[in-house]
Amino acid sequence: MRKRRITSAGLDLTEVGFGAAGIAGLYVECSEETAQATLDLAWHSGIRYFDTAPFYGAGLSEERVGRFLAGKRRDDYVISTKVGRLLQPAPASAASSHGFVGAHPCAIEFDYSGDGILRSLEASIKRTGLDRFDILYVHDIGTYAHGEDDNARHMQAFTRSGIAVLDDLKASSVIKGWGLGVNEVAVCLDVLERTHLDCILIAGRYTLLDRRAEERLIPLCAERGTSLVVGGVFNSGILATGAVPGARFDYAEADADILERVGRIEALAAEAGTDIATAALQFPLQNPAVASVLIGSADTSTLRRNLTSLSRSVEPSLYEASRAFSLR
Repeated sequence: MRKRRITSAGLDLTEVGFGAAGIAGLYVECSEETAQATLDLAWHSGIRYFDTAPFYGAGLSEERVGRFLAGKRRDDYVISTKVGRLLQPAPASAASSHGFVGAHPCAIEFDYSGDGILRSLEASIKRTGLDRFDILYVHDIGTYAHGEDDNARHMQAFTRSGIAVLDDLKASSVIKGWGLGVNEVAVCLDVLERTHLDCILIAGRYTLLDRRAEERLIPLCAERGTSLVVGGVFNSGILATGAVPGARFDYAEADADILERVGRIEALAAEAGTDIATAALQFPLQNPAVASVLIGSADTSTLRRNLTSLSRSVEPSLYEASRAFSLR
C-alpha cells in the first residue's frame, strides 16, 4: 500500500489507515474475536497506520489495538491516540456509554492542560501495553464539542500548558508529532494561528458532501506544512447508504436538504459508472495535503468492501461536478 509523509514528524503513513472506534462497539456491539479478526485483515491488506483514543469504548479500543499490535515489530507501523479526556472509574449505574455498546463503565473528565495530557498519555500506554505512540491528537477541543463558555476554559488550559508539554514530548522524542483530532474547521484555524501542528485529524469536514475544510483550512495547512488525516468520510453513514430514509449525517438523522444534496451526488456517481460510497472513500486522497484516510470498519466484511471500493477507478470529473451540491 502506498504511503504519504507527514514531513515535520518524519512519519510515513499508509494512504489508508484503520480508525479503531468501530471495534470498540460504536453503536453496535463488537466482540473481541471480531475486533481481532478485523485488525488482522487490515494488517494483511497492507494497512500500517492505526488510530485509537481513550474515548472509544472508554479504553476498550486502546486495549484491543494494543493486544493486536503486541506481536508486531514496533517500527513496522504508526499508531496515534488522543488526549484531552481522562477516564475515571465509575459504577455502571452512573456511567455513560457515549454510544459505545459494551464500553467500560467510567466517567469522563475533560483536561487539556499539560498535566492532563501527561496523565492521559500514561494511561494510554498502560492500556495498550505499547512502549510509545507516534502521534497524539488533542481530541475534540473546540466549540463544536464544548460550546463557547466551556471551550474558552479548555482553550486557556491548552494554551497555558498543554501546547508546551506536547512540544516537549516531541522535542524529547517521546512522540514524533502532534495535532488536533476534531470535527470542526474553526478551531483548527484558531490553533494554527497560535502554534505549529504536524497534522490534523479532521472528521467529516473534507468529504464528498461536506467540503468546509477546503476554502481556508487546506490552503493554510499547505502554507504551514501541516498534513491532514481525514476521518468520517461517510459523514456518519449517509455517503455509504445514500439518501435513504433514516440516513445519518453528522451523528443525527439527515434533514431534507442533506438528503437532496446526497441524492444529486448519487445520481452523478451513477452517471460516472460508480457508486457514492466508492467516490466518497477516494475523494480525500485526490488532495496531496491528505496523508491518510481512516476507515472505521467494525467487521471484516465491511473492511473488505471498503478496500475493494478503494481499488476501483473513479472519474476525476465526478469530484468537480459534485462540488455544486456540497456544503462549503
